[in-house]
Amino acid sequence: MTARPKSRRVLPGFTLALGTTLLYLGIIVLLPLCGLAFNTANNGWARFWQVVASDRAMATYRITLGAAALATLFNAFYGLLMAWVLVRYEFPGKRLLDGLMDLPFALPTAVAGIALSALYARNGWFGMGFDKVGIKVAYAMPGIAIAMAFTSVPFVVRTVQPVLEDLETELEQAAETLGARPWQIFRRVVFPAILPAYIAGLTLGFARCIGEFGAIIYIAGNLPMVTEITSLLIFIRLEEYDYPAAAALAFVVLVAAFLLMLVTNLIQAWQRRYAKIV
Repeated sequence: MTARPKSRRVLPGFTLALGTTLLYLGIIVLLPLCGLAFNTANNGWARFWQVVASDRAMATYRITLGAAALATLFNAFYGLLMAWVLVRYEFPGKRLLDGLMDLPFALPTAVAGIALSALYARNGWFGMGFDKVGIKVAYAMPGIAIAMAFTSVPFVVRTVQPVLEDLETELEQAAETLGARPWQIFRRVVFPAILPAYIAGLTLGFARCIGEFGAIIYIAGNLPMVTEITSLLIFIRLEEYDYPAAAALAFVVLVAAFLLMLVTNLIQAWQRRYAKIV
């Protein structure tokens, strides 16, 4: 009796599953994006450039990218610190703190924006303290950066945390026996191992920042040329029924997000090659 050859497919019904996945991907993701690109192309290059290079649009780019950079710098420190605490220490309430890291994913961004506005307004709990030293948070650039940091910090924590959990402590112990100090161990042993995931998390967080809308509009003040972000300008153009202008601005944000995702995928590929070498 001859043995039946084993199926080379990993999952039963792989062809059907793959076809269904690609169908939904095309309908939900690719088709709207292609429609956006087609609508933008129909407007002509002159009209497109007039919209995306206007003074107001350029101001929104500077504000959005500047606030996103500030939020990413904050997340670079706080996100790494939080991932380290959750992995390397045991303390009461650790599970609760770990669950709170996912709160920005579950919480409606509009609710987050209203809460942040109440806290950082001049009469808010935190805003009063900043106002006494002459720092304006709500309805200014710092408020935009805080809202962006709130919604994007889980990307850094959840990207770095599993890598830290899988990191073997024998290398750190060997470095310690050789006389390395804690900071040297972190800089030369731990940080190089988590660096690909760390950069990927920061890139994902930055991409989330430039596309954030709900958490920002309530705390930004939305002053043109001062605190107006790109996503809000897109919304304003839609309310004005200027669909070509909205499509042009949305296309710019789409290209920026695509480039960031491309960078993230390249970093993840580098991470896989690094893991094989190690």
